[in-house]
Amino acid sequence: MSDTKSFKSRLWEFFQSLGKTFMFPVSLLAFMGLLLGVGSSITSPSTIKSFPFLGNELVQLTFGFVATVGGFAFTYLPIMFAMAIPLGLAKRNKAIGAFAGFVGYMIMNLSINYYLLSSHQLADASNMKQAGQAMVLGIQSLEMGVLGGIVVGVITYFLHERFQDTRLHDAFAFFSGIRFVPIITALTLSIVGLIIPFLWEYVAIGITAIGRLIQSTSVFGPFLYGVGVLLLKPFGLHHILLAMVRFTPAGGTEFVGGQEISGALNIFYAELKAGLPFSPHVTAFLSQGFMPTFIFGLPAVAYAIYRTAKPENRPIIKGLLLSGVLVSVVTGISEPIEFLFLFIAPFLYVFHVIMSGLALMVMALLGVTIGNTDGGILDLLIFGIMQGTATKWYLVIPVGIIWFAIYFFVFRWYILKHDIKTPGREDDDITENVKAEKPSGNKKGAQYDPELILSALGGKENIDSLDNCITRLRLVVKDMALINKEILKKAGALAVVVLDNHSLQVIIGPQVQSVKTGIEAFDLLPVD
Repeated sequence: MSDTKSFKSRLWEFFQSLGKTFMFPVSLLAFMGLLLGVGSSITSPSTIKSFPFLGNELVQLTFGFVATVGGFAFTYLPIMFAMAIPLGLAKRNKAIGAFAGFVGYMIMNLSINYYLLSSHQLADASNMKQAGQAMVLGIQSLEMGVLGGIVVGVITYFLHERFQDTRLHDAFAFFSGIRFVPIITALTLSIVGLIIPFLWEYVAIGITAIGRLIQSTSVFGPFLYGVGVLLLKPFGLHHILLAMVRFTPAGGTEFVGGQEISGALNIFYAELKAGLPFSPHVTAFLSQGFMPTFIFGLPAVAYAIYRTAKPENRPIIKGLLLSGVLVSVVTGISEPIEFLFLFIAPFLYVFHVIMSGLALMVMALLGVTIGNTDGGILDLLIFGIMQGTATKWYLVIPVGIIWFAIYFFVFRWYILKHDIKTPGREDDDITENVKAEKPSGNKKGAQYDPELILSALGGKENIDSLDNCITRLRLVVKDMALINKEILKKAGALAVVVLDNHSLQVIIGPQVQSVKTGIEAFDLLPVD
């Protein structure tokens, strides 16, 4: 097999890696959102009215502080993207990439400010928002939101990869190598900052048009969104669609507290922080729509797999299924269960895709207003129940029960009718192997064998790059023929996804970070 990668292969590798980098700021945002939700709910006048003892000054000061800390990620999200993208994409000297991302982001906004000032387009504070401008870390610039951070992050990554080994003349040798990266980033982004004002109007129009298209479809928009997310998930590209709707005008634009806010998640957090009612057309794209699937539907899938397994194999698969259910219900991470049936029963995944889209549409039709990112039981508690009955959180339960019943009976019927080899229904020899390899009394995650996984990947010489997202190892390999899928599964992998001749993903589950760390312990890649 040729080691030369096609443009399509390189492009695919880049986009799946880019989607993964979004999880750095999004994971922080999800946690900070929980703090903001708890703090805002306790300090809300309606909460104090219902529970007067919470009006105590110390309680209010404490949870007011919690809400302030929680609002951090919302305020500084663009610069986090600018730093996280080169940090996640860079193969070496990751810290330098992140530092250069910060430098580039600041320089770009300074250049935009200079252009606006020189061309007499710098708006007064009173009409700044109307002019599409905002204060960015003390610099009056164009209001580009997260997209500005993404642009900087991507440009910085390419500059970092191209110039991190640059050797200059002896007279300038001090500025060679990694020191040259933030320098060339600053110079490049200064030029980009002068160009952006000429292009931004057209970019903004395009993004706004996408947002209007989604919004114009009314409740059908959330359905298409849910379907799109689930269709992209097997390829690891769903984070790009999620980020677009959550953080750009594609997810809507609202004035909150006199400020123009873009992106469904941004609007929700702004309304939460301001103590305002949540907008149904905004939360339609957030946690609420995934709750019937994550809290009820996927546990039903696990139960169907358990009930259709051979009786003697049920104790063997119980731990696998319970861990998948726990992760789905609590955190909204669905892959550990989804990849149990995705590749062996594509029809069931299509059914799952449609049901997920319908869940978002039904929640929107019912006027439920529960925001945040995960779609698990914590979001239901903090952003639903704790925010009062105005969120209509109680409607999640009857819809969820219906989803549980539909998922269970459809999966049970299809598995039995077509003899699908879900866990516990495999041939005896495979089952015996599972029994033999099942650890006894080991800690959670001990079933993964990093050394065996590395061997099944063709050894360290076969790996160009290794990274991970929430549930999967993402690899670029030299020779795909050296990949042994059967051994990978025996070593603990849920599934193996081959994207092209060089790119693949090994689905591990929530313990993926420890698996990656275990592989790196064999000196696979240099660690910064």
